[in-house]
Amino acid sequence: MQNQKVLILDFGGQYNQLIARRVRENNVYCEVHPYDMSLDAIRAYDPIGIIFTGGPQSVYAEGSPHADLGVYTLGVPILGICYGCQLLSHELGGLVTAAQDDSAREYGKTVTYFDTSCPLFKGIPEESVTWMSHGDYMARVPESFMLSAHSAACPNVGISDEARRFYGVQFHPEVNHTEYGREMLHNFLYDICGAAGDWTMADYKKRAIDSVREKVGGGKVLLALSGGVDSSVAAALLAEAVGNQLTCVFVDHGLMRKNEGDEVQEAFSKWDINFIRVNAEERFLKALDGVEEPEHKRKIIGEEFIRVFEEEGKKIGKVDYLVQGTIYPDVIESGKGDAAVIKSHHNVGGLPDYVDFKEIIEPLRMLFKDEVRQLGRELGLPEYLVMRQPFPGPGLGIRVIGALTKEKLDMLREADFIFRDEIAKAGLERELSQYFAALTNMRSVGVMGDGRTYDYAIALRAVSTSDFMTADWVRLPYDVLDRVSVRIVNEVAGINRVLYDVTSKPPATIEFE
Repeated sequence: MQNQKVLILDFGGQYNQLIARRVRENNVYCEVHPYDMSLDAIRAYDPIGIIFTGGPQSVYAEGSPHADLGVYTLGVPILGICYGCQLLSHELGGLVTAAQDDSAREYGKTVTYFDTSCPLFKGIPEESVTWMSHGDYMARVPESFMLSAHSAACPNVGISDEARRFYGVQFHPEVNHTEYGREMLHNFLYDICGAAGDWTMADYKKRAIDSVREKVGGGKVLLALSGGVDSSVAAALLAEAVGNQLTCVFVDHGLMRKNEGDEVQEAFSKWDINFIRVNAEERFLKALDGVEEPEHKRKIIGEEFIRVFEEEGKKIGKVDYLVQGTIYPDVIESGKGDAAVIKSHHNVGGLPDYVDFKEIIEPLRMLFKDEVRQLGRELGLPEYLVMRQPFPGPGLGIRVIGALTKEKLDMLREADFIFRDEIAKAGLERELSQYFAALTNMRSVGVMGDGRTYDYAIALRAVSTSDFMTADWVRLPYDVLDRVSVRIVNEVAGINRVLYDVTSKPPATIEFE
């Protein structure tokens, strides 16, 4: 039995992944597809509802993105968000124009008024805050549509054609700044589309295991295990599905956090698989000797990883399938058709030419990061691995500013461990999107034990984000920062100063390199 499905048509909005995540949070399966998806393909997908995303263009401009007009004849409920709302109006007989400077143009948090008799706004207050971001507005809505929401500046914030089950909102219900956005999306999915809520990780786990077993048969499977959440969950799923037909090659490059190599190895000891740990710290440090520029470090680490993987692969011999931990944001960000490519993803970094395999298996390809973590729990992975902080492929190699030495890496490992330990003790780890320590290349004068020191400064970084495309620095409690600082300078030799990074993304990146 197939899950019910919602289709999200992508018009280039920055929150499109977030819309999909919100739908799945409601236990409803969905996929993001380009706006120009053919009508036949939409029919074949068989959605219970369709969502038009936002986008940066004007619906009336030449060359602006439009869906196949046949989508309005399918008898399927549609929700248009921002650009998607204006598209509904424009294509069904309304008029969309540029807002005047003194009216209808809205950005940021906006007090909005709702007709709660509209099914989309059932059960929410008649007045609440929404998040707006539009320079165009609906000067006239189609004759069949009713006005169901407005603001002080804009009369046409929400529209509805209940007979055809078409709804549009000028604001973004998917973002946290819209106070009752989640309730609106729940209303659309369950009350308007008739969702049954049949999308669960327990169900996905069973189907994925059955699918892998059927595909692999008696074949051999190879996976490059980084120890990150994605590759670990992919490995656990394959281990559950095919057992000792799976070989995991774990390259420990000496650039991991404290105890992580041992933790990864321990996590997979419960499965009957071929687990190969390559301890390559000395090799990587030799290759990185004297290198300071971060991008150069990244290239060396990536190339060296491939060489180590190649050497181990030659020992294994012929394999039938190669596993990658590709997840759904990777697929979306890599772009489809004429959709913008945010960044390309290849996950392995390059495949050894000699490896003769039938096919690449990507068991997490349609999952978001939070779903991957849920799946990991279903598979029995320990919480420390499931909730592992995002960690760059080059590891601590880029969090040590300047040239690398084992001494510097060990200093950073200890300082980072203390930071993470105090965050956990304060019960803050689930509130932060990413947090870590970085070792600067700055040395400064300090005083310890009535003596002069000339040691390194550690920088702490903690951010919150919903999509990792933008991020805000976290206002950590001063007492937590104080405990971290005291412990680091007392417990880690070579450090006499602790700094806290209060820069958001942009202009900074999340990583510190």
